[in-house]
Amino acid sequence: MPVVGIVKMPIGNLQSAWNAFYEIGMDPIIVDEASDFSELTHLVVPGVGHFQAVMRNLEERGLANRIRQFAATERPLLGICVGMQLLASEGTEGGVTPGLSLVPGRVERLPEGPDTRLPHVGWDTLELTGPHPVFDGIKPGRDFYFVHSYAFRTDAPEDMLGQSEYGRAFASVVARRNVIGFQFHPEKSQVNGLKLLENFCDWDGTC
Repeated sequence: MPVVGIVKMPIGNLQSAWNAFYEIGMDPIIVDEASDFSELTHLVVPGVGHFQAVMRNLEERGLANRIRQFAATERPLLGICVGMQLLASEGTEGGVTPGLSLVPGRVERLPEGPDTRLPHVGWDTLELTGPHPVFDGIKPGRDFYFVHSYAFRTDAPEDMLGQSEYGRAFASVVARRNVIGFQFHPEKSQVNGLKLLENFCDWDGTC
């Protein structure tokens, strides 16, 4: 059975992420700076909140480098919501802040207008731009649940695996080698979200 580690974050969706993996038959482990990452087959970086504050917390605890080191072993790594944004080279929330630099790109605020209030909360359609093992069995044009005000712009178009639209098109899925990120919350996205988590646990990190 896969050994799934979920990074202990200062705030966010830690418990709901744990519950979702438990629901699909996993026994996930909450990991922090004192944990042994060598026993893990898969790592999840969840999160809700402020890019700069969360990234600083990870750096101060030494977890940012632990996450980078895990990714370098080519084991599968998943970022969810702010956890996906942290995969970027930098984010702009609270000022320009370096990210984990696992998927080259920049996180910027979505445009706000009369019809696009922030945060973007609710169900929205995901359009895949390419195949990936984590999306096996997911039909095109399915809806997933979002809560965010900032979005990822990948440097390389091929690193954007899926997009959605709110004020403008934005990357709702990014993927690079053994790293994948969802801007939406799979743990709140019912059957399709749980299917993605199952596929992630079955994934060996290759595409």
